[in-house]
Amino acid sequence: MNPNFGYHSSVQSQALFDESLRQHMLRVYNYMGIGLVITGIVAFVVGSTPALYVPIFSTPLKWVVMLAPLAFVFFFSFKIQTMSASTAQMTFWAFCAVMGLSLASIFLVFTGASIARTFFIAASMFGATSFYGYVTKRDLSKFGSFLMMGLIGVMIASIVNIFLGSSALQFAVSVIGIFVFVGLTAWDTQNIKEQYAENFDQESQQKLAVFGALSLYLNFVNIFQLLLSLTGDRE
Repeated sequence: MNPNFGYHSSVQSQALFDESLRQHMLRVYNYMGIGLVITGIVAFVVGSTPALYVPIFSTPLKWVVMLAPLAFVFFFSFKIQTMSASTAQMTFWAFCAVMGLSLASIFLVFTGASIARTFFIAASMFGATSFYGYVTKRDLSKFGSFLMMGLIGVMIASIVNIFLGSSALQFAVSVIGIFVFVGLTAWDTQNIKEQYAENFDQESQQKLAVFGALSLYLNFVNIFQLLLSLTGDRE
């Protein structure tokens, strides 16, 4: 018996796993990318059409539109295990469309040039930190609890500032929030990579890809919004 057989077999198995993991991560990024396209199209169409944005943003309906994405996230988190892969995917697309409605207001507040500029800056930041999370050998899990506490703090401060309207608090929330979501991008990317396993059935892998796309999508959108509030040129 060839003594190298076991070694070569192990190397081949690792190569197959690495390729399947690469395909899985590509699927996650594809879902996220399509979701961002849906969000962008809906936001632009609504934000540039008075017949659509006036009934929404000049009435209490704006609060429904603003809070609906949060309801989708909670629904997704609690129901993902019992959903079929196709239902999870359709729910994700619906969520991205609703998020587009919520983000349509940025076209009423900021110039198109600053929105485009901020988008590319956010994409660069997201891409760099997600790549780091994918390739690093460092265990990022120890930062998880710290990042989650930071996220909770940012959310509470943001809600409080809705009533206070403090520009100083908004600045602090934006700066801290960017660091938190950049960190979460690397952490989530590593988690998505580590949760993947070849012995998952295709249905489970599909749902894992959709949920991973949701996590990264939320990080990107929050980085973009916080950057825009800091650097965006207002109309």
